[in-house]
Amino acid sequence: MPAQRKKGERAQVLMERDEVLGTAVAAAEAARAGNGRWMLLSAAVAGMGRTAALDAIVRRQAADGAMRIGCARGVPEETAFPFGLVRQLFADDVDVPFSALAGPDEQRVFHRLVTCVARSAAERPMLLAVDDLHHADEASQRWIGYLARRIAELPVLLVLTACADPSGPIPLPPATGTSVDLRSLSASAVVRFARAAGLGEDQAVTCVDASAGNPALVQALVADLGDGPLPNSSSAPAQSLYRDTITDWIRHRVDPHSRQVCLALAVASEDGTPAEPDLLERILDLCPHERPPSPSSMLRLGRLLSHPLAREAVLAAAEPGEIAALHTRIAELLDESGAAATAVASRLLHVDRPGEVWMARSLDEAAEDAVRAGRVAEAAAYLRHALSGPLDPDRRATFTMRLGALELPHSAAAGIRRLRTGLELHTDVQERATAATALSAALVAGRSPDTALRVLHQASRIADDDELVKVLQTLTALVSSHDTAAWRGAIAGLRALAPTAPAAIEPLVCGLITEYEAGAGLCSAAEVLARVRPRLAAPVDPRLRTAWLGSAATLLQWADCLPEARELADMCLPAPPTPPDLTDVGLQCLLSVRAEAALWAGEFHRVIAENAALVEASAGQGVRLPHLTAMVATARFEVGRRAEAWEAVTAVGPSGGDSSWEWNELSYTRALLHAADGNWQAAVDDYLACGAGQSAHDFVSPIATPWRSGAALALGRLGLRKEARELAEEELHHARTWGTARTVGRALRAYAAAVGGRLALESLTEAAELLRPSPAAVECAETLVDLGRAHIGAGNGRKGREALREADAVALRLAAPAPGTGGPALSGRLLDMTEKALREGRARRRPQTGDGGEALTAAERRIAELAAEGHTNAQISSVLCLTRRTVESHLTSAYKKLQITRRTQLVAILARDAETVRTTAVTPLAGVLG
Repeated sequence: MPAQRKKGERAQVLMERDEVLGTAVAAAEAARAGNGRWMLLSAAVAGMGRTAALDAIVRRQAADGAMRIGCARGVPEETAFPFGLVRQLFADDVDVPFSALAGPDEQRVFHRLVTCVARSAAERPMLLAVDDLHHADEASQRWIGYLARRIAELPVLLVLTACADPSGPIPLPPATGTSVDLRSLSASAVVRFARAAGLGEDQAVTCVDASAGNPALVQALVADLGDGPLPNSSSAPAQSLYRDTITDWIRHRVDPHSRQVCLALAVASEDGTPAEPDLLERILDLCPHERPPSPSSMLRLGRLLSHPLAREAVLAAAEPGEIAALHTRIAELLDESGAAATAVASRLLHVDRPGEVWMARSLDEAAEDAVRAGRVAEAAAYLRHALSGPLDPDRRATFTMRLGALELPHSAAAGIRRLRTGLELHTDVQERATAATALSAALVAGRSPDTALRVLHQASRIADDDELVKVLQTLTALVSSHDTAAWRGAIAGLRALAPTAPAAIEPLVCGLITEYEAGAGLCSAAEVLARVRPRLAAPVDPRLRTAWLGSAATLLQWADCLPEARELADMCLPAPPTPPDLTDVGLQCLLSVRAEAALWAGEFHRVIAENAALVEASAGQGVRLPHLTAMVATARFEVGRRAEAWEAVTAVGPSGGDSSWEWNELSYTRALLHAADGNWQAAVDDYLACGAGQSAHDFVSPIATPWRSGAALALGRLGLRKEARELAEEELHHARTWGTARTVGRALRAYAAAVGGRLALESLTEAAELLRPSPAAVECAETLVDLGRAHIGAGNGRKGREALREADAVALRLAAPAPGTGGPALSGRLLDMTEKALREGRARRRPQTGDGGEALTAAERRIAELAAEGHTNAQISSVLCLTRRTVESHLTSAYKKLQITRRTQLVAILARDAETVRTTAVTPLAGVLG
């Protein structure tokens, strides 16, 4: 070792050792005065500087030649040789036995050897230095004890070191000496030494954290860090004095029991945090010890081994199989103590084959916890590990199905393959049917609806009861909506089933038939609601619950009952961060409804927050979600992130022959983006492609994708007014059949763009009247912009500018972040559109005169309060003795000031104002009374 390192080693070892050296000086003075003393330097762990301190004491006492020095050191290899250590202290001319003695014979030898020491010390005081007494042979240890009991009248200083508890490896008389427990270096001392060696602040912190104040480890770390960065793991090829030091201790310098304690603590701290005290006590039970380490030393050792460098070094010294066995036992201790399933399962991941029942249970529970927390990869790892052990067939099938569901969004091929295996493992017909529905849903998500239908047909053929057959037939019809060729036949089958369908199946049968008829333009929104709402309270087969709620929510959304649709979706879909289960075709429907309902309500940031992560995680992995992608892309387009919208649409890729209705939604979104780019012909092409796809499903109504309106507007831009008018008139016909304000108002706007002139103004006026009180805020803003421009073009600038300001107020409300969310600054497509229209119309944005209800006059507030309570305009007119026109005028003014479009929004605003008033009134009193 270079001289520089030796100097550093001495400086480091002797830091904070003044008390130890002072005690040695006093003992030496007493010994030279003929009052012999013994001194024991002990430490519970290796590396605390016992040998270095002993060497320093010897050097000081030998410096002036005042004391004769005798040195010996115990080594494990010589423990079987009697008097081996004693022989190191005496010259060859002293007769020291080579064999073990007993009784009087041993006493005679002990007495003779002490006499030799006394004779030599009489000539010059003697210092006997014995290092590592705990490794000495038993005979030598007994002689050391014999000498300590007779040392009081001898000019002898006996300095011993031992790695043991303060009582030492042998009994020593307290009257003639003292034991010193070498303590760890303080953090400040470690930092001083590290900085003196030229290390930086971060490196000094590493020395503190990874050494626990152990002098030998501090020295090793300083040497390693002075040579460059430490290796990242125990398998790294770079040399590490720190790792070698710990490994050498574990393999060669500690007893088997202490070695087991170190390994157990390293395993227990493998997550990087010290093991809990109660677990430390249990670990001691795993490693029986005649003299167990003290709780304080266990805690110190536990803190040291929570550092990855120390932990990896200890684990590197383990024999094959030891670590897995310890993980198993610690996992069992944790399980018995009621620890969290994740804590138990994280240990079991290190066990090759979790072969016991409690292991599979813990892994199962941990997977469920991880899924709820959104840690899908972790949950999948637990289930894979559970499957590597022996399981009964039913449990293996269940775990396989659950793992397939977790893998599906991230790898369609792996998830579907796993689900097929789970289906094959199930032997019970009912369970096989459930597995078949999960596999079919996965195949739909993987864009293989034809294969999904084959799986369901095969399950129906082996079903052993009539009700199960009907359940599968109904689910098959739902999946058929993703296949053009099968959809009509499925509806025909449902019509035949409807008269005899069991009560628990009938709601979904009715729902799917109603979806078809609504899309085919055969019924109105009012008729749909009359069918759906009574059936929401009806009992439904649990196997069909999510599918029925998905169908009902779809119909409610189309009928513009957005809060009700959202409520049904929230009933079944998990709250973030728990991922949705794509092996449930009903949940797939509800995902679509939740996203589109938020989009229709103008909650664009909500659409992105709830769905973008799933869309992005599944993109390129075989699971393509065209409808969700379309919703996320449209929402990004609406908030002004058009480039990101194009990225999302492009990432999905072509349909590849898949005829699902979801691709029609994507074509519609692509058309919107083309139109925003001014590429009108491409927009027309995509609108018509959407229409062709919808028509192939007999879906002619504009309730889902108003492709005719979009195409009419684009054709108008291309100067093809005749074609635009034909599409707009057809759209208006179907919209009036359906009857919601959104569809009719939207169609009227497209018709106005196609016809122009007076008819356009009349159509836009009618559309605005329909849309103002409706939940279709986006369509309302667009229509008001067109209406304002039409009025200005007709020479009525005042009305035109008022309509533009009203449109701007709606756009501002939609762009505003939700209260308390700290959302982004106001921006988006609608705001850009209204601001441009205001500039062109030379109109100023209406200043905001107040916040919430403060903006209202007394008359407006009174009328608004009555309207919020549910009173009609006629009732308000009667109560306040006002004309109905006056009531309507005040309400219209209130809507504009509050930037709302319907009565239901009054309730929230006025309630918020009332709460503000209540809080303002109460708070001062609360301060006085508090």
